[in-house]
Amino acid sequence: MTMMPTTFRTASAHSPELPLHLAEELTGGGAQALIQLGDQIYTLRITRQGKLILTK
Repeated sequence: MTMMPTTFRTASAHSPELPLHLAEELTGGGAQALIQLGDQIYTLRITRQGKLILTK
């Protein structure tokens, strides 16, 4: 699967009070990652269009 280039906001647009996580790091360079919140598991997916989808 070919990853599309992702546009990032500049650091000045990022609120310093909030943590910033790169989706590509969360997915380990792939297109999907599992995220756990409490006892629930969610799937984070990067689409070919460079959008994020989070599903339960």
